[in-house]
Amino acid sequence: MRSIAPSARAYILCVALAGAACAAPALTSHTQWGALGLLAGLYAGCEQASRCRVIGRRGPNGLGTFFPVLLAAVFLLPPAAAALAAAPGALLARVERRPRWVRKIWRAAQLAVAARVSAGVYGRLGGLDAVAAPDFPYALLPAGAAVVAFSAVLTVLDGGILATAERVPVRTAWRGLFLRSFAPVAVHGLAGLMMAVLWRSPYGPLSALLVLLPMGISCWVFAQYHRERAAHQATIRALVQAVDIKDRYTRGHSERVGHASVLIARELQMADERVESLRFAGILHDVGKLGVPTRLLRKDGPLTPEERRVIELHPEYGHEMVRGIGFLGEARAAILHHHERMDGSGYPYGLVGQQIPEFARVVAVADAFDAMTSTRSYRRGRPVAAALAELSKCAGSQFDPAMVAALQRALDRHGWHPAVTSDTAGVVPGPRPGASGVPAAPGAGTR
Repeated sequence: MRSIAPSARAYILCVALAGAACAAPALTSHTQWGALGLLAGLYAGCEQASRCRVIGRRGPNGLGTFFPVLLAAVFLLPPAAAALAAAPGALLARVERRPRWVRKIWRAAQLAVAARVSAGVYGRLGGLDAVAAPDFPYALLPAGAAVVAFSAVLTVLDGGILATAERVPVRTAWRGLFLRSFAPVAVHGLAGLMMAVLWRSPYGPLSALLVLLPMGISCWVFAQYHRERAAHQATIRALVQAVDIKDRYTRGHSERVGHASVLIARELQMADERVESLRFAGILHDVGKLGVPTRLLRKDGPLTPEERRVIELHPEYGHEMVRGIGFLGEARAAILHHHERMDGSGYPYGLVGQQIPEFARVVAVADAFDAMTSTRSYRRGRPVAAALAELSKCAGSQFDPAMVAALQRALDRHGWHPAVTSDTAGVVPGPRPGASGVPAAPGAGTR
């Protein structure tokens, strides 16, 4: 545990002791060992078999969790026995990050505490009797309360480990954790409740296993989606890395433009699917530089008019490169048109105003903002306030005023904290303003 901060060690130890205290009474009371053993074994088996990140839950400890069986134990067993049922699965689960045993003990303790609290809430609201009756509509109330309690405990404990072990600021450690965890836990809770009802029915425990069949199929379907999405991300990374290698002076620029584009999109209340597509647009907006001769991108000194015309072909090169990548959607139009200007003086087609696709208008603002605020080998980056002032000055002629205003609001709310970019390490002295680097002001246009 030498790599773990002392505060995190103390926190994990406290949670481990709490988890042991929650499960210990099951060892000395009249526990239904048959039911406990079956549920604990089934939960451990599901943990080994299930590697789905979407149906399952992935917390800061890196473990994916399949909750229906564990929540069925909450609905069927006394609180201490439900806490004990979580331990074998968590301790036997595969952990990829080190220190592995510390992570396993932490997860086992966390789930034991969550199961103990949620089972207590469920029992106090009469859930055990409702399932045994069965009074299924009424059973939804205590089951729902138990799911809320389960998610709340996980949220509180996850936030604590983020603050102590991951050094996340305390004011933000818990932000958004409950909302992200509650939806999948609620789905798993409904499946666990159906398992509990069937378990207590005349058909017995074996019938409860039928609930896991559709969950397993769903897990497989979402796993296919996850693999496809991972392939998309790998494609994006490969293209961006190729651009970074070719044009080393803009290394990291693409990711920051993607981030700024997302800030603008969220401020404009775009749908999540469009936000993701716009992030791809920001990341890939300069992919066409792969078609530009490297000597022009790295040239020291001003470009000739002929050389500038060659560089100004990069949006069209980029559009051709990504034309066949279907998942990019609207992002392809942004790659082609992100150098258009509202007054029609941009390139490659001189579009005017609303003729310019919305995604391209967003990326144009994000691109110019990062170009001004990033530190290069030949100049220091501008302060955020100065860059925003310059964007506002050019709003209406070069940039869409709505996009500039959205970026301003987003930065007022979230701030701008990108990694500082300085591409001076290990390279020859960089170009002067107006050469192959970004210009000194957005009015000159970024390449």
